Amino acid sequence: QQAIDAICNGVTTMIGGGTGPADGTNATTCTPGEWNIHKMIEAVEEYPLNFGFLCKGNDSREEALLEQVKAGACGLKLHEDWGTTPATINSALNVADKTDTQVAIHTDTLNECGYVDDTINAIAGRTIHTYHTEGAGGGHAPDIMKIAGEPNILPSSTNPTRPYTVNTLQEHLDMMMVCHHLNPSVPEDVSFAESRIRAETIAAEDVLHDIGAISMMSSDSQAMGRVGEVTTRNWQTADKMRKMKGSLPEETEENDNLRIKRYIAKITINPAITHGISTYVGSLEPGKIADIVVWSPQFFG
Repeated sequence: QQAIDAICNGVTTMIGGGTGPADGTNATTCTPGEWNIHKMIEAVEEYPLNFGFLCKGNDSREEALLEQVKAGACGLKLHEDWGTTPATINSALNVADKTDTQVAIHTDTLNECGYVDDTINAIAGRTIHTYHTEGAGGGHAPDIMKIAGEPNILPSSTNPTRPYTVNTLQEHLDMMMVCHHLNPSVPEDVSFAESRIRAETIAAEDVLHDIGAISMMSSDSQAMGRVGEVTTRNWQTADKMRKMKGSLPEETEENDNLRIKRYIAKITINPAITHGISTYVGSLEPGKIADIVVWSPQFFG
């Protein structure tokens, strides 16, 4: 279902995971264990897309992580639902360095295992991909956004928050309650959801995208995002920022080409580099797998 929606809307490569229609798939978007990785690779064989599977990275011991990478995982996913502790962060990054793979992290919203500075210290200057860096999709509340300013951090957004407009906050509360199996009649569950969904950081996310501080756009499609809207939300954000801020300071012409290139990179070459597949996809170059569609301007986006 997602694969068809994706390719119909310009997405040709999907990086994520899961084990099919199960609770573990619903929010954490990773595939745990050697057997599951093998079966998921078999399951997508007939789909007309490129797939990369992230294995479950939440393990303070490296043996199981290495086993999953050897089974065919292209990276590791750390998720707060499994406990993104400093020990698991360090273990996953150690394995990533040994296997030349990427780690994607969803940090600890409730700050149970540590605060954002503890996570930064555990990362210790190593390269890591930080999902939904504004925090509405999850991550240290309320200040996960500061991680985008750290060296070797590769920040991205998930598309439900893009761009910040009239209904952004309202739809997020229900979306998050469903994805994380929360109960709207339990006050603590509602408070947890509200701590993640903050107008201030979502609005700031638009600006950080426009200056290039957040460099990728993704869907988080098995959790809170929509795979068919990655491209649309990307260009809606660009359009909103053009109307708010005018041309980028670096522009020398009246054509917005620098902004256009910046936003194209968010959904093409930047994620390809981040996940180690830029040799094969991500740009129009000789030897790469690539397609191009030319749109009539009035129907674009």
